Amino acid sequence: MARDAARTEPAVGVDVGVPPGAAMPGGLSGEGLPGGGLPGGDADAESRMRGGLRRMRAIATTLLAFMVTVYVLTWRWDVSGAPGWVSYVAAAAEAGTVGALADWFAVTALFRHPLGLPIPHTAIIPRRKDALGRGLQNFVGTHFLSEEVVREKVDQLGVAARAGDWLARPANAERVTTEISTRAATMISGIEDDLVRELVEKSVLPRLLERRWAGALGLALDRVVSEGTHHHLIDLLVDQLADWLAANPETVLRLVREQAPAWTPRWLDEAVAARAYAEALRFAADLRNDRGHRLRRALDSFLLTFAERLRTDPELGDKVEALKRRIVAHPEADRAVTAIWVTARGVLLDLTTDPAGAARTRATEALAAFGARLVSEPDLAATVNRAAADVATRAVRRYRAEIAAVIGDTVARWEPDETSRRIELHVGRDLQFIRINGTVVGALAGLVIHLVTEVLL
Repeated sequence: MARDAARTEPAVGVDVGVPPGAAMPGGLSGEGLPGGGLPGGDADAESRMRGGLRRMRAIATTLLAFMVTVYVLTWRWDVSGAPGWVSYVAAAAEAGTVGALADWFAVTALFRHPLGLPIPHTAIIPRRKDALGRGLQNFVGTHFLSEEVVREKVDQLGVAARAGDWLARPANAERVTTEISTRAATMISGIEDDLVRELVEKSVLPRLLERRWAGALGLALDRVVSEGTHHHLIDLLVDQLADWLAANPETVLRLVREQAPAWTPRWLDEAVAARAYAEALRFAADLRNDRGHRLRRALDSFLLTFAERLRTDPELGDKVEALKRRIVAHPEADRAVTAIWVTARGVLLDLTTDPAGAARTRATEALAAFGARLVSEPDLAATVNRAAADVATRAVRRYRAEIAAVIGDTVARWEPDETSRRIELHVGRDLQFIRINGTVVGALAGLVIHLVTEVLL
């Protein structure tokens, strides 16, 4: 019986009729699960597991054979008139044999039909492989991919502290900036001009045309004037005017003299021109230095009034719409869009491809400073940690079924026999301890039962 048990229990993953590395049915490799080898591709680890499984199976089978041998010898000796203690050994060996056989059957039934007999409820893993995969899928999805578990795990990770400590190092911040810049430059370079023009013509312009511009322009102009943003433009214009006046006095004097009447004396024309030039310089200086200048106030009042009219005057709104349609329909509009895009692309490429450029340098410094803030500011770190947990839980909530389905789908693709062999390779060594324990416990139980029987009878 022991020889039958040993003979019908092939060594897992050792002699399966396929040379190592050869192809197996279903796209399996002789060295592991679909795709070849154990997870991680550690052939040495697989070899060690195979050796450990062989040793433990040999120990368990040898113990079974030992119990059978002891039982046969002690039974024959007891029948022929052996001392009384032999019956105790025979009883222990008999119960140990029964326990060993029972546990051998239980362990073997998980992976194959014992002795090759199609006994019901045996070969459980290959026969119910898909159901076991779905059960594991549901278990992982319910207990491991729950929002509470994921949020707790993300909170324990300390995302803000880890990311901040990493980003605070200039080399890491520069690495991130370089990676983002490289990908951005690749994406920008790959965008075709015709695609941009088509996108503008078919998506952007129709949306612009279907809305009236006057109201939006009025709101924008009102906000610009109220916040004083337009003063930067006025300052630029005044500076240019003052610089031009200072650099071109003869031109100004000549223009004034040319406008003088023909009957005035020349000296009077030159005096008036000089006076006009001096007043122009003074006016430009006052306009530059005085933000409350009456001309500035007048311009503000005009712009605010014009913004109000844009929002409320239907006639002015119609004029703006007519101007909008003329601009869009102009033959130069397409070329203008292309030219704007080409210019913008060139600027963006310059910003992203120059490692020593101001944009890349400032981005690197900003990332490093942000990393330092993540480490030093608890409130900011708490906000980032909370955001990371929210993102993770939303992803789990949305994709839990798809993530967990990877388990069931992967198990379903495995060949039943190969799946059984692989699982036994990983857990079979521990299962052999069940056989050993069953043999020992059975022997002890048989000894106790025989002792109790002798005492009571």
